[in-house]
Amino acid sequence: MGATSDFGAGSIVTRFAPSPTGFLHIGGARTALFNWLFARRHGGKFLLRIEDTDRARSTDAAIAAILDGMRWLGLDWDGDEVYQFSRAARHAEVARSLLASGHAYRCYAKAEELEQLREQQRAAKLPLRYDGRWRERTDWPNDTPYVIRFKAPHGGQLTIEDRVQGAVTVANDELDDMVLLRSDGTPTYMLAVVVDDHDMGVTHVIRGDDHLNNAFRQLAMIKALGWSEPVYAHVPLIHGSDGAKLSKRHGALGVEAYRDDMGILPEALANYLLRLGWGHGDDEIISRDQATEWFDIADVGRGPSRFDLKKLENLNGHYIRAADDARLADLVAARRGIAPGSAAHALLVRAMPALKPRAANLLELAEGAGFLFAARPLSLDAAASDLLTADARGLLTHVHAALDAVPQWDTENLEPAVRNVAESQGLKLGMVAQPLRAALTGRKTSPGIFEVLDLLGRDESLARIADQMAVPAA
Repeated sequence: MGATSDFGAGSIVTRFAPSPTGFLHIGGARTALFNWLFARRHGGKFLLRIEDTDRARSTDAAIAAILDGMRWLGLDWDGDEVYQFSRAARHAEVARSLLASGHAYRCYAKAEELEQLREQQRAAKLPLRYDGRWRERTDWPNDTPYVIRFKAPHGGQLTIEDRVQGAVTVANDELDDMVLLRSDGTPTYMLAVVVDDHDMGVTHVIRGDDHLNNAFRQLAMIKALGWSEPVYAHVPLIHGSDGAKLSKRHGALGVEAYRDDMGILPEALANYLLRLGWGHGDDEIISRDQATEWFDIADVGRGPSRFDLKKLENLNGHYIRAADDARLADLVAARRGIAPGSAAHALLVRAMPALKPRAANLLELAEGAGFLFAARPLSLDAAASDLLTADARGLLTHVHAALDAVPQWDTENLEPAVRNVAESQGLKLGMVAQPLRAALTGRKTSPGIFEVLDLLGRDESLARIADQMAVPAA
């Protein structure tokens, strides 16, 4: 029947097996993370299998997006990814071995027959299930296409000691005689999963609890084949903040949307996904190293977790503030079309300590950096325009003169110069800083005004102030 291959020689082998019919969904990303952590904690292997047996819906673009999303999240896998469709001949071999051993049978039922059966079951409000009409027959017609069906056990029950759900038992009579091989010789998903998990040496199947029913059907097949049973752990699905099934309105997007459209850092998203259903005391900020040390699948809760976009954004703000300045500058530069190694890029690096405390995501960070590269004369937003009254523009003339006289352009000299202007006019510092900020950035909010002056430099700062001084009073 084929011994376990070289796919997984370690004591613990997990796998993530997405279908490439779309991007890497947020729920799939959490499943991948849990599998990765469990394998890494125990010094085992984490494998990636692309379940592309649905040829009509599988796309190269989706495969590329899944691989890209995995790499972005730092979820590296051992060896090459496995493509399920390429193993179809192996799947068919196992189906025919089950047929030869009496654990499967030929079914010649036509599509019209099966539809009529389903209509009768619907009318009688019975479960939609194949009735086994070819289970014991041997009067097979010649040259007629047939499917191979698994001969599900009758009587007794099957129990799975699930690492998350606990002991779960199903009566064998509830299992149907599922199709293993279609009439065209192609394997079904249920067969392919069992064969691939065995051949890849998977020891722990960690996946969403929407697969729990499948586990019993797959386990029955594993027993019939005489193969080692994997340890199952079915993780509750993620719900929206309102408790309803997670949908796009809750944030059920591909991970690329969090990266590209929302400006989330990968470490923030991974940290947030980790805390959806698993925890370590009251710890909220958990590094990858800590997670690898602490994570145990048995500690995942049985109840569904709730996705809260605001909590993710708050967590992302923490990681923005903790991130390396040069790395953030690279990310912002890419969003603003700034060439690496340019003077503008160097300015971004220098500006990051002032910019990142005010940003919750990369979009805000890139927008906050906009004033550094704004063309003169600045375009003012409405709030900045309101600040630049005739009196405020008059104040700018005093500020311009004071700053022009500063011997060395740094915050140590800039701050007392502006404070002296405020004192000489009998004003609080904020009354001077607000119109000055509007003149320098075109906005009402920005990093500290002295940091702004320092970053823009003497010539640019004085020129921007002069531009607003020259605007006639409304």
